[in-house]
Amino acid sequence: MTTYVAMGDSFTAGVKDDEPRWADEVARALGPDTRYENLAWVGATSKDVEQQQVEPALELRPDLITLICGANDVLLSTRPDPTEYAERLSRMFERLRREAPQAEIMTATYPDISQFLDLRPRSRARVEQGMLLFNDACRTVAQRHDISLLDGFDHPAATDRDTYADDGFHPSEEGHRRAAMEFMRTLRGRFRLPERARKASA
Repeated sequence: MTTYVAMGDSFTAGVKDDEPRWADEVARALGPDTRYENLAWVGATSKDVEQQQVEPALELRPDLITLICGANDVLLSTRPDPTEYAERLSRMFERLRREAPQAEIMTATYPDISQFLDLRPRSRARVEQGMLLFNDACRTVAQRHDISLLDGFDHPAATDRDTYADDGFHPSEEGHRRAAMEFMRTLRGRFRLPERARKASA
């Protein structure tokens, strides 16, 4: 591992400057010789990621990429379109595979982000259904492009309130810690990692 690039929304970007993010923990576990760039930002949609993050990511010549997006597509639209999302995600994976063939690419589904948000019943149902459809799309596209996928929706921590911040949406410090561990477990299964990285995923 020489260069790790993280792409996406607030799940990857974090929302507090003084709070360790899961991607930071992954980079730290990979060792001091690994270059790390976090291109994610709060509020990014899948369209933002495709138009404004893919090109800078490729310019860094990464050999590890994490790309997780879609939650804001659901939250910011009254009619989120899973088909459009799937097409966009597929284009991104295809381009990353083509222009960074040496890179390991990882993605993840989201937990049920509606369960701890303060939403009206109709909005809660819309968000819940939207995330189910978007997660299904992510699984299908990831499988088609042979992308490593962590299923956050079905993970036991997905229903643990302690893994969410006070807003009920973003990961808490514990949530970031658990996410880092899961990503490192997956990497450990596919690469010969440094000893410190193996310990980080234990």
